[in-house]
Amino acid sequence: MRISFTSLAFILTLISMAHAEDIHLTADERVEWYRSEQKMVAIGNAVATKQDMNVRADEMTAFYEQTSGQSGTNIKDVHAIGNIIMTSPSAKAYGDTLDYDLRTDKMILRGKPFAKIITTDNKTITATDNITYYPSQNKAIALGDVVAKDQDSTIYSNKMVSYFTKNDQGQSSLEKVEIYSDNKQVKIVNKQAVVTGEWGVYLPQINKVRLYNNVVINQDGNILHGDYAETDLKTSISRVLSNKKNGKRVSGVFIEKDKDEKKAETPQETAKEPAIEKEPAPQTNQWQLKE
Repeated sequence: MRISFTSLAFILTLISMAHAEDIHLTADERVEWYRSEQKMVAIGNAVATKQDMNVRADEMTAFYEQTSGQSGTNIKDVHAIGNIIMTSPSAKAYGDTLDYDLRTDKMILRGKPFAKIITTDNKTITATDNITYYPSQNKAIALGDVVAKDQDSTIYSNKMVSYFTKNDQGQSSLEKVEIYSDNKQVKIVNKQAVVTGEWGVYLPQINKVRLYNNVVINQDGNILHGDYAETDLKTSISRVLSNKKNGKRVSGVFIEKDKDEKKAETPQETAKEPAIEKEPAPQTNQWQLKE
């Protein structure tokens, strides 16, 4: 049996007894109730709100079941399609479909060519497979070709696991991001260098990324090898370090520039006196080496 409601901004409230919270579902065009199938469909700028989270879509379907021994309903799943925008205090997420399983408290966001998250401090994460969010665990997992960008650096990987924390006022913030790669080559690219390693951790509180195992820093053909590296995302400066326990040392290959290249980099003198060829400036201000 299908009942169609055509009034604008019709408000439907379904109570999730398992989570003791309300999901409020509104739609500009109409809300349809399929009683025999135990579902509600909101069409036209559909918006679902739960606590401090808001999801907007072109169309949204909520599947429910009657609660035994109680009056009311229990939402099992919510499926949304078309121009998804998910808003929370710490970020906005964009995609084409969203599936929310309330029994496992898992939200899966997919998009073409990718799903995207933009944080309140203008960091962007895109994932070609999906981004899965676990509200009760304060955790999100991005899978596929995953790219994280800010104003100065870009991180490439196949999997990023983000952990959030809440303060006493209930405000959420990003605490840590674990970074993995199928081919064991996580990569950071900035204006100073390209840094690769097998896996890494991003620590937003100090704005640094640490890469571990078989780390390589490449700066204009000069290459350093070490056990782990730390990149300051604010300054774009990277440093490579060795693990004294395994006895390995930091090693590197430095390319000497030829005379023609040195001359091209030396400013031409405007006076008639002979030009003095200067030695190139050292680059240690961009790399810090430690053993």
